[in-house]
Amino acid sequence: MKSVSILPADSYLVVNKSFLNENDRKLLTTLYQPIIGTVAICLYFTLWSDLNKTNIISNEFTHHHLMNSMGLKLDEIVIARKKLEALGLLKTFFKEGNINNYIYELYSPLSPLEFFSNPILSSSLLASIGKKEYQMLISYFKPLKLNISEFENITSSFSDIYKMDIKTIEDVTEKDIISKEKNDISINDVLDFDYIKESIPKGILSNNAFSASLIKLLNRLAYLYNFDNDTMIELLKNSINEKGTFNEEKLKKNCKNLFSFENDGIPKLIFKSKNDVKVDNKNIKDIKQKLIECFECTTPYDFLKAKYGGSKPTSKDISLVESLLVDQELNPGVVNVLIDYVLRTNEKKLNKNLVQAIASQWKMCNITTVKDAMKQAEKEYRKINQAKEKKNIKKIETEKLPNWYGKDVKKQEMSKEDIKELENMLSEFV
Repeated sequence: MKSVSILPADSYLVVNKSFLNENDRKLLTTLYQPIIGTVAICLYFTLWSDLNKTNIISNEFTHHHLMNSMGLKLDEIVIARKKLEALGLLKTFFKEGNINNYIYELYSPLSPLEFFSNPILSSSLLASIGKKEYQMLISYFKPLKLNISEFENITSSFSDIYKMDIKTIEDVTEKDIISKEKNDISINDVLDFDYIKESIPKGILSNNAFSASLIKLLNRLAYLYNFDNDTMIELLKNSINEKGTFNEEKLKKNCKNLFSFENDGIPKLIFKSKNDVKVDNKNIKDIKQKLIECFECTTPYDFLKAKYGGSKPTSKDISLVESLLVDQELNPGVVNVLIDYVLRTNEKKLNKNLVQAIASQWKMCNITTVKDAMKQAEKEYRKINQAKEKKNIKKIETEKLPNWYGKDVKKQEMSKEDIKELENMLSEFV
């Protein structure tokens, strides 16, 4: 995904790639909104309302218009847009110029059957609303069943009512007529399929066992449950049927059972403030900025895993991190700084009450960026030490907070010890 800067003066057009109706509105609010939130759905509805009378394309607007319409900052709109893109509801196209131009393509939500058949979307919805409400939604979308066995079907057929007067018929192709287009979520390159195919014994699979639909499903399951290649290989071996292909329902059940056995609860969909992509070090000005980028670009799960020395974090710690992201709504990068701060000042222990207390304070202080979190951590650390010194309390020996937290490296030269300390931190999770 290309990262581009956006300004209020940048223009945009909305293009309707589908037929949108009130039923779509209901699907968006009942199925998608619990996953991506009200702001993202509000953005979808706002772009929808921007369409002109043709209901196919909008007039040209600036993003300042969008900010005024929604009462939001531009960065909040961009985050909402990315959530819509991730769930296949929106495609964004960009053209650079003196004033940058954007085209936003709106796509229909998936049908209830398509949505509930998608393991990532259905699991994310279940995690968001709970089992009871989830079952109520499934019941709501179930077709009505009436006993009509005692009734006779007397419906007229077309040929009973009409006859054809043959005239020249103009050929019409799919390109000539708008259709109800849906854009499914895209998850690729999670697994190494060459390695997986080589690892399954030859002779027991048919030639078409790894179909395009199966590869798509495997990528989604691996992403959903955070399974690696070797785990998926064992699950695949246990899902082979007598035809030499894979029983997809059995595969999904096996994946779910394995995850449930190793974890508490179900997977949750957590929005990342930035893509989990390694940063090009050549573009980073100083070593402190490298660490900031690592905080921002590493998921809290991976950051915590690195703190465990590569081992899987406990379910208790994972649950704590999830509450920071979901309940406290802290940005992932801020969560990473919080984890690092508590571990360094609390004898490498993630005390739940301490973590939640700090998280609540940071939330009230409107700490939204990694830099702000680092400054706040330094401020709190100094306040605690000053209080100890005033009361002449003997200091408890804990791992010191890195002295880079409060340093402005542009104004103050870093010592060799500072640089080494930073490099050691980077090596923990890069």
